[in-house]
Amino acid sequence: MERDSDTTNGGADRSVHEPVLAAEVVRALGGEEPAALEGWIVDATLGAGGHASRLLAALPNVRLLGLDQDPQILQYALRALAPFERRVRVRRGRLSQLEAILDTLNASRVVGMLFDLGASSLQLDSAVRGFSFQSDGPLDMRMDPERERTAADIVNHWDESDLADLFFYEGGETRSRRIARAIVESRRRAPFQRTLALADLIERTLGAGKLHPATRTFQALRRAVNEEGEELLAGLAAAQRWMVDGGRLAVISFHSGEDAEVKRFFVEGEQRGDWRALTRRPTTATRDEQATNRRSRSALLRVGVRVRRSSSALERRGGLA
Repeated sequence: MERDSDTTNGGADRSVHEPVLAAEVVRALGGEEPAALEGWIVDATLGAGGHASRLLAALPNVRLLGLDQDPQILQYALRALAPFERRVRVRRGRLSQLEAILDTLNASRVVGMLFDLGASSLQLDSAVRGFSFQSDGPLDMRMDPERERTAADIVNHWDESDLADLFFYEGGETRSRRIARAIVESRRRAPFQRTLALADLIERTLGAGKLHPATRTFQALRRAVNEEGEELLAGLAAAQRWMVDGGRLAVISFHSGEDAEVKRFFVEGEQRGDWRALTRRPTTATRDEQATNRRSRSALLRVGVRVRRSSSALERRGGLA
């Protein structure tokens, strides 16, 4: 299994959460004849390798390129994919770097792509990464540690109106202006550096509820830090360029805005004759899966088939060696 040199440091032993909608993803990308499918599948949000290992097991004639921006998470993927190492390449990178990576590898037959958006359970469960409002850690939230901007930078330096807009549009927080006002007033006394300090302020501002009052604000901050909206658009552009005729794109989202963007991509693709949507409504997890995997409760899967390569796409020879 070929991999980048910066993904070889050891990781801690811990249980890895089950990937959401795994069976549905395998069925979607396997197509009508999974045993006969040949080519490359790109798991562009590899995470711990849960989806990738199931795809490799179910599709014996495909090879897989795994991409993830988080070097810590890649440690779990390398272990999970070790039994398939001759059929796997792993690269560290973001969705916005996918086209450049595919160009470098001279990919010619990409028959499937998977985007599993948002933060992984391993990131959310690690206090030191700063994603959680339930345990104390640095107010960071970077999936890629090479990004310069942290959540603390946003909270401490954006003006009140920009913070309110961020919490409303990226987090769906209807009380965003109250939270932004409280943050600006509080940071005049001391800057925010820790997750619980921010979460406690939001809870004092809004009061307790069935849903933790900091949930939507933390989601908005994470999306802004990692530029998740921009990354998704770049990933969809890569799928538009690189998928072969009949290739399938599967996108799992956990945010209504992301799901709307993916739906729009397939609708407009159908209008151009580039795509055929296989899911008019997003596929959701079964009751059994929702009962055993909390993250699956908000998961939305959309799948489309590439039916015509764009006129700007270049025909390529060769392929991934």
